[in-house]
Amino acid sequence: MLTIGDRLPPFNLTAVISSDAETAFTRITHESAPGKWKVLFFWPKDFTFVCPTEIAGFSRLNTAFGERGAAVYGVSTDSDYVHLAWRRSHPDLTDLPFPMISDIKRELSAALGILHPSEGVCLRATYIVDPERIIRFVSVNDLNVGRNPEEALRVLDALQTGSLCACNWQPGDDVLNAA
Repeated sequence: MLTIGDRLPPFNLTAVISSDAETAFTRITHESAPGKWKVLFFWPKDFTFVCPTEIAGFSRLNTAFGERGAAVYGVSTDSDYVHLAWRRSHPDLTDLPFPMISDIKRELSAALGILHPSEGVCLRATYIVDPERIIRFVSVNDLNVGRNPEEALRVLDALQTGSLCACNWQPGDDVLNAA
């Protein structure tokens, strides 16, 4: 599995950005949102139970991520058409402010090393990548356990201080002085 200090692999994938079939599809690459931090979160399958709670959680925080110069991308191995159908049928997903990326060939998931060994779907992985495409944070959950989008935002805040941050550090707290 790629981890802290590794470079986000190149990718060029189709994403769903609206519920309107006429304007729903676009391409997202590793070069999209230049100069921004990237928060990529992966979920196992569309039309499931835990996944929409996480997606809605990231959606509620999308403005906060944007205020910190970060672009949020949701990714699964489902097709772009399945993403569109789910987005159109689930009330919490209709107006998502970030792309739902299709990694149907499992290229990005395999390159990151986050495919479940027997299920062949993405583990619940979250990556925070700096503007130079260096992975700065990784968290991976079991298929049955949802993640905490607020924690991803807290970690992004801590990373962006460029300083040492203590356990349970929160924005506004003092950073540590190593001297």
